[in-house]
Amino acid sequence: MAESKRGVIRMDDVGETSQGRHQLVISVEEAQTQSCLVQPSVREERFKMFEEISEVRTKSKTPKIQKVIFLLRDHKHFVKYYEPRVVSLGPIHHGKEKYQIAETFKLTLAKEFVKRSGTTIKELCNKIEKIIKELRECFEEEVTKKYNDVDLAWILVVDGCAILQYIYLAVEDKFEEFNIKQDSVAFCQQDLFLLENQVPYRLLEELMNLISLSQTKEKSEKSIDDFIKTNQNMVLMNQQSSKEQAGKSGEGEKPTHLLDLLRTSLLGPARKPNKGKQPSRTQKRNKPDWQSYRNMQELIAAGIHVKRSEANSLRGISFNRKFNFFPGFLSLPPLIVDDSTGPKFLNLIAYEMCLDFQNDFGITSYISFLDSLIDEANDVKELRKARVLFNLLGSDEEVARLFNEIGTDLVPNMGEYEDVKWQIQKYYDNACMTWIGEFFHNHFSSPWTVLAFLGALFALALSATQTWYAVDSPPGPCDKFCEKFDQNLRKG
Repeated sequence: MAESKRGVIRMDDVGETSQGRHQLVISVEEAQTQSCLVQPSVREERFKMFEEISEVRTKSKTPKIQKVIFLLRDHKHFVKYYEPRVVSLGPIHHGKEKYQIAETFKLTLAKEFVKRSGTTIKELCNKIEKIIKELRECFEEEVTKKYNDVDLAWILVVDGCAILQYIYLAVEDKFEEFNIKQDSVAFCQQDLFLLENQVPYRLLEELMNLISLSQTKEKSEKSIDDFIKTNQNMVLMNQQSSKEQAGKSGEGEKPTHLLDLLRTSLLGPARKPNKGKQPSRTQKRNKPDWQSYRNMQELIAAGIHVKRSEANSLRGISFNRKFNFFPGFLSLPPLIVDDSTGPKFLNLIAYEMCLDFQNDFGITSYISFLDSLIDEANDVKELRKARVLFNLLGSDEEVARLFNEIGTDLVPNMGEYEDVKWQIQKYYDNACMTWIGEFFHNHFSSPWTVLAFLGALFALALSATQTWYAVDSPPGPCDKFCEKFDQNLRKG
């Protein structure tokens, strides 16, 4: 066999000749050259794709509606947390057999919206078809490529009208008038906040703009704000008056979809950490492993108390201590945990992980911080006792397992709660405060130990008082008589 100095590709000829089997030996470089000569169009396509790749990444200003990122698709409970349970919305899960029962349900809701809006389904479809190319741009190409413009417009009109009517009925509490059961209401509400079940918010705006009755239009716009507020209160225990609405659809940048609107509402305004309570560069460099505490029990044992935050947002986390020898207080927003907590947070995290969504990973950072406090059931118990966690899910073990599962493989924004973590660690590193905290935690953890300590202290004080009176008090008349009687007995 002949060899080339540049490398060898060996190809055996399957045919037999009079001279036996022949072997074809060519260099790797020659093979590549021949391939390029045979297919020059492939080279040009590669060069063109290389030039256009940066333009594709910067073309869209808002994140597109897309499937859950591949990093999360191998989750063992993917179907449970990321796929719709009863109803598909938008083009991603449209047409799947298991959601066919809900199609009639959606048409019924859409028909009621059309009737209430004072227009016709034909007028709505004609309007959406005119802007269907712009709405198509709100999705990843893979999601909508199998639908033509007419079919995609029909899907979006029916789903958009059904969503608006559902939200209206939820806010007005009118489901019973349409014989809609409460379990269907709960499952549909959960499906509304799945990443793969979103429709463009612009679609909802266009449908509301086509409503001919001004009063109905105003109610529809307000119902979205009220609906998002209700779902915020299902995650965070409401501490504000009903007039203080968060995450209004008309404020700031336009939301991408309902899930984006819920995220904005839950996070609230950006945090403003206390600059005087942040670590310096030297402190960061000298303490690479500064977070040495493991869970809530360790913090409480070190003398740190937990209390409810006054802020009604997930970012309302802070740490305060008035004086050096006073205990520290970690303030956390009051969180409600139920069956919808897992799907909501996991889909919000999946949304933040979308490659085209530039964000500060607010939800991811909050879950990572909470996961650092919760290792086991006793940590959940301490948070319940402080009334910063309301367990509607089941046992404390189940809640701990949920947050440990949600908090796996997360990459948070390290600067989001940097000031809080640094203050906690600074307090935790203070040996004197730790000893004092452990003493109070071990000996005054219940009212009975406090009463026992006060009783022992009172007995000790009483004994000391009696001793002092016995030693230092002047002799009384009785003492003098006894002393004189004793002397007479000795004399006989």
